Amino acid sequence: MATDPCDACGAAVPIGGGIAGIWSSDPDGTGGMTLAFDDGSEYFLCFSCIDDLPDEPTAADLADLGGE
Repeated sequence: MATDPCDACGAAVPIGGGIAGIWSSDPDGTGGMTLAFDDGSEYFLCFSCIDDLPDEPTAADLADLGGE
């Protein structure tokens, strides 16, 4: 299964789908998602980091998570 790093914590996040999961009877899902902020920036975050963001997050909030 493919992975991408979380832009906040750096953890390897599994990316679901693709040819690797076609024959699996127990496919794994994606462990994160890309968030787009009002300033036009986009970040791929694991679900744990997304849970740690405030209700109305900004790109500046990523610094509190150990990201950029």
